[in-house]
This record gives sequence, structure tokens and C-alpha cells, in this order.
Amino acid sequence: MAEGLRERKKRQTRQYISDVATGLFLERGFEAVTVAEVADASDVSVNTVYNYFPAKEDLFLDRSKGVVDRLSRWVRGRGEGESAARAVLRELREEVESVSPRIGLMDGYARFMGVIHSSPALRSRLWAIGQEVQDNLERTLREETGAPDDDPVPSLMAGQVNWLHGTVMAAIGRRLMAGGKPAEVSRDILVLLDEMEELLSEKVLNYAVRGAE
Repeated sequence: MAEGLRERKKRQTRQYISDVATGLFLERGFEAVTVAEVADASDVSVNTVYNYFPAKEDLFLDRSKGVVDRLSRWVRGRGEGESAARAVLRELREEVESVSPRIGLMDGYARFMGVIHSSPALRSRLWAIGQEVQDNLERTLREETGAPDDDPVPSLMAGQVNWLHGTVMAAIGRRLMAGGKPAEVSRDILVLLDEMEELLSEKVLNYAVRGAE
């Protein structure tokens, strides 16, 4: 269905508030900026800010929803004969090779990560997002394999596969904050992915193969 005028206006307002907040956080740091200051700079009320963003952290990490279901989307979209882990490895390599901003390979991401690293609240929220990614992936693996709730294997596999994603994202952030350029970091991460794949057992690499008996 086409987006209605009301929905479009709400989306634009939400994006505007987020953009204003991000600019303030990048300039002054997350802890130094209050929600009231964000509201004032956005020319809206504090209540309006909270209507769109339940917590202050959501103002800065406003695109986390797309990250939370990323691994599940990749696993559900795996090809015939492809396992869950190999699907994630393939998708990560494609993102890295294309120097994709979706995984932080862009100018300005170092500043973004710098704000997170300087804020205990944002670091805590980033950790919580990582847990959501893993929990979401575990549910997906149970659905895809038909594993019962008391089977520990989907949880163990989700941890292994999520390790790939989390390690890559952390490495990208560290290298960019150390002064690396996106294209240079991309080449380093491709090597890292090869090394990580070698550390995975055959059981992990061959779990949840699409079309397997």
C-alpha cells in the first residue's frame, strides 16, 4: 500500500528529530546533550520526542531495527544447499566487498563509533542490540530446522553465527577509529572473514542446510 500523507509526515518528523539529535551528539557527546535540548533544537515538545523515541539512546541508534533482524533475513534467504553459517558468511563478504555503508564502511562512521565508545549508556544499548540479534536468530533457526524448545543446538549455533557478525562489526569500528579508510578496511576484513571461517567446525558450517533431509 502507498504511504499516506499522515504516515509520511510522521516518518519525516521522526527522521528530522533523529538527524538533529545525531548532529548534537556528534558535536558535544551523548552524555552532554539532554532530550530537552534535542526537542528545542528540533522545534518540538519533549513529549513529541518521547513519542517517537522511548529512550534517549534510541535517538542515536535509531536504525537498530534493521540490524536486529539482519542475520535472520540472511538465513531465511539462503539458497538451496546452503547452510545458515555459509549464508551469513556470503552476505558479509558481499557487504564488505562492496564497501557497504550498511556495515559501517563509510566516511564519518569513526565519529559515530567514537560517540558510542565514550558513552556507557550507548555501549550498553549496543550490547543489548547484539543480544537481540542472537535471540532473533535462534528463533529463526528453530523455525527453519523444526527443533523443539528444549533443544540447545539452535541457541549454540546462533551464538556461533552471531559471533561472525559481531566480530566483523567491531573490527570495522576499531579500524576506522584508528584512521583506516573504508576501502582499506574492507580488504582487511575480507582476510579476517577467511580466518574466522577456518575456526568454525564442520558441524557449524553444515547446520541448517536448505533442502537437506
